[in-house]
Amino acid sequence: MPDIRPFRALRYDSATIAEPALVVAPPYDVIGAAEQDRLLGRHPANVVRLDLPRAELGDEPDDRYRRAARTLAAWRSDGTLHKDPHPSIYVYEQSYRVYGTDMTRTQRGFFARLRLEAFGEGSGVLPHERTMAAPREDRYKLLRATGVNTSPIVALYDDRGGVGDAVLDSLTERAPDVDIVDDERVHHRMWAIPADGDAADTVAPLLAAAAREPVTIADGHHRYETALRYRDERRMSRSCEEDPAFDYVLTLFLDADQPLTILPTHRVLRGLGDDGTAALLARLVELFEVDREVTADSLCKRFAAAGLAAGGEGRFGLWTRAGGALLSARRGAFEAFLPEGGAALRGLDVTLLGAAFERLVGIDEDAVGAGVVAYSKSAAEAIEMVDAGLDGSDATFLLEPTPVASVLTVAADGDVMPQKSTYFYPKALTGLVINPHEW
Repeated sequence: MPDIRPFRALRYDSATIAEPALVVAPPYDVIGAAEQDRLLGRHPANVVRLDLPRAELGDEPDDRYRRAARTLAAWRSDGTLHKDPHPSIYVYEQSYRVYGTDMTRTQRGFFARLRLEAFGEGSGVLPHERTMAAPREDRYKLLRATGVNTSPIVALYDDRGGVGDAVLDSLTERAPDVDIVDDERVHHRMWAIPADGDAADTVAPLLAAAAREPVTIADGHHRYETALRYRDERRMSRSCEEDPAFDYVLTLFLDADQPLTILPTHRVLRGLGDDGTAALLARLVELFEVDREVTADSLCKRFAAAGLAAGGEGRFGLWTRAGGALLSARRGAFEAFLPEGGAALRGLDVTLLGAAFERLVGIDEDAVGAGVVAYSKSAAEAIEMVDAGLDGSDATFLLEPTPVASVLTVAADGDVMPQKSTYFYPKALTGLVINPHEW
């Protein structure tokens, strides 16, 4: 079973940083160049300087990671960041509007340390997604330089009986320590809860509920695998240290039974050309029931609010400059073309679509890795990319989300999903808590 521990977080000192909204940031992997510029200009102590350090003119390789380490040391020295005096958990609440809809939701969880375990049979930590080498190397170099987790992984647990939820209710009765509305109008609140001494009994039922069964990584697979590599490297040089802090990774724990939002990631095929697009349209009937009575507007309206869709039904929208279609997978027709794995993996919409790409237009995993497929969270943007022929965009496939239950089942089966299968929303802010690899 997973080992979950309170910790002494590095946090921005309220006496130094009066407005925490100025110094937090989204996770590194959703920040584009323009947003990075904006965050850098927002405040000299914005956490993006640690989590996504920018290369500067004249830099040698890896200088940006060393610069992040120097910045971290300076902020700890001058009081910008302070280390909490007590091991704590950090209860976290996010209230938000579901993308593309008027519905609002609230999700709650808590930040703590999770003991690192290798994946495999008997592990208390289950992955659900493949990772890529370049992001792993980037996160490894940053972790090795700074010795801290700047942003968390996100893990799902099953709170059977609602014991943990009752604890969270009691812990959030007072005013929060942090109260922020971000640029996407997501409302973030956080409570620092000491978990040592007499206070340990207060949080113990919550930690026990989260650790009752293996947890599933929802987000942050690259960070987790990086932390494993870093742990193994540190063990070689400090093999005698008992229960070292680098055996753990910063984690946001969320109860999988609460309403969670997974957004779909739409696929845009590049470089088909007119002939390839025509061949695709002609061959759709091999795998799908095809309804061609659609417009770009009708498809956009149907899939713009996909965050509320149940998903998993094999329904897709297709748009090309020659017209579009609403597609329903004929699952029997797919059977011979699906990858090996359990029924949950083979039944995923993203798995079906990957098989369709290879069967109908010859786009295999190597072609995907070479950039033939582009991605967008926005149905409207994905359609516009095709209408404009942006970077050779010829066909957009619109998806519904992967159900949370499918994520948990695929992970429990020991399978992993294709890239861009899940986009858990909203993202946890970086900079609320930083996990130093020290006690």
